[in-house]
Amino acid sequence: GDILDDYLRTDGVWILTRNKQSYTTNSERECAEKCEDERSFNCRAFLFTRIKQQCLTLAENSKTTLMFNSTDAVLYEKKIYLLQCKRGNGKDYRGTEAKTQKGIPCQKWADKVPHKPNFTPEKHPHAGLEENYCRNPDMDENGPWCYTTDPTTRFDYCNIPECEIECMQCNGEDYRGNVSRTESGFQCQHWDSQEPHMHGFLPENFPEKDLKMNFCRNPDGDLRPWCFTTSPTKRWEYCDIPRCTTRPPVSGSSSQCLSGKGEDYRGRVSVTESGSTCQHWNTQFPHRHGWIPDSYPCKGLEENYCRNPDGEKRPWCYTINRDVRWEYCAIPHCDGTEQQSAGMSTDVLEQSPVSEECYRGKGLSYRGTASFTVSGKECQAWNSMFPHRHEKTPDKFPNADLRENYCRNPDADERPWCFTTDPGVLWEYCSLKRCDDQIQE
Repeated sequence: GDILDDYLRTDGVWILTRNKQSYTTNSERECAEKCEDERSFNCRAFLFTRIKQQCLTLAENSKTTLMFNSTDAVLYEKKIYLLQCKRGNGKDYRGTEAKTQKGIPCQKWADKVPHKPNFTPEKHPHAGLEENYCRNPDMDENGPWCYTTDPTTRFDYCNIPECEIECMQCNGEDYRGNVSRTESGFQCQHWDSQEPHMHGFLPENFPEKDLKMNFCRNPDGDLRPWCFTTSPTKRWEYCDIPRCTTRPPVSGSSSQCLSGKGEDYRGRVSVTESGSTCQHWNTQFPHRHGWIPDSYPCKGLEENYCRNPDGEKRPWCYTINRDVRWEYCAIPHCDGTEQQSAGMSTDVLEQSPVSEECYRGKGLSYRGTASFTVSGKECQAWNSMFPHRHEKTPDKFPNADLRENYCRNPDADERPWCFTTDPGVLWEYCSLKRCDDQIQE
């Protein structure tokens, strides 16, 4: 295959490193060959500038040093040095784990105390024996190991997870791989960037979602990992990441009672707190919705049981009442405390305006009839191409309920929005409040 297949490409960035070599080359492939042939140090990445056609081979990568924006530069990093998992017996593992499975710090491979090593960087220059990182220079079937800093324990194995980073379990909410292009080939926009698309998914706002670099992620519980694109005309798109062939790990608690927000609740309550029977998740009547069991295999959307697939306050369901789209369910707490009755619950107040006056979460399920933006502009009908041509049509987004000119959120934006009837303003967010904010007021 292409020599560049072994590298992860990132456009428009530069990294600082003292240990580097400069070459003049005609292409990225020639620069990659310089990196492969580098003898001054262990080449982990290279930078190529298009205008000057300058090639810099680097001893470090984005995991070990600082990174900056640089319009003309392209960074190529060897994928093997970005992996924090092992493939097979881990003989090619080049991650930075430096303690044993029992937590004992590793001895540096170049050190002679407390243990005199048989495997050293000099004797095995191609085994990656750097610092005190776990390695497998002798191809031990039990995987990467290291000499330990405990005088009574010469060596021990390291706890390195198996690699399946290029596949996803469930809907990919735990996907932490390095795919950074969408299914139709667009390069992903960096999560910490607001160009060309402004958004609210900043790494500091979602520290647990691993919004690194421009890697595909699923921070909002969507169908599968996605990213904003670097194309000004394509706000976002899903990434083409296959499902893992192994079964997802079984959750430790498939709870029959309410703990926390009840996201792990798998009981059989199928009635809302006001007594309405729940609609089956695999039906679209009387309420159309996007929570289809086949699309969300790990959310427990069985029968018409109450569930919490979207991180709401507690389990809920759509109801069979045409006039009430959804309600919370009365699930007993695991600690034995009782919920308030429907007549006393403040959350009941939240139900009446849900479909009309306010939205939950990011408003993906909002189905009200608001049709004006925050600045008072009237919304353009979704099936109209005047005054603005667009791709957000009812045909392309059948589950987004793009009726009339009602405010909706078909593309997982920050909140419901619409195209405007003002020729000079393409779109704006709608004049809607979050349901939580309204109850607080």
